[in-house]
Amino acid sequence: MTDVIDKLELPHSGSAYRFEGYRYGDTNVSFFLSETPPGRGPVLHKHPYAEVFVVQEGDLTFTVGDASVEATGGQIVVAPAGVAHKFVNSGAGQARHIDIHTSRRMTTEWLEDRETG
Repeated sequence: MTDVIDKLELPHSGSAYRFEGYRYGDTNVSFFLSETPPGRGPVLHKHPYAEVFVVQEGDLTFTVGDASVEATGGQIVVAPAGVAHKFVNSGAGQARHIDIHTSRRMTTEWLEDRETG
């Protein structure tokens, strides 16, 4: 059976729609469809699996482990499993990106107070 899901049916946090694969049968991937405003982004965190960021438009500055990485529309950034990471929209406009969690369930360990991000 094929599922067709309208993004408006997904849980929404204000800047991202959340798709978790376990809700859709045998789907072994989860992701956020994100639109991050300038100056915003999640605080430092990590996952027990890799996270892949597909930047569609805008400018994001990532911290992945000890590295700082600038990414723009058309680029992909991979945060390896277990490595602390975060990003901020470092551009002047909205950043659109897909944040792929290589797991059927999202598991996040927050390493900073989420109120600061």
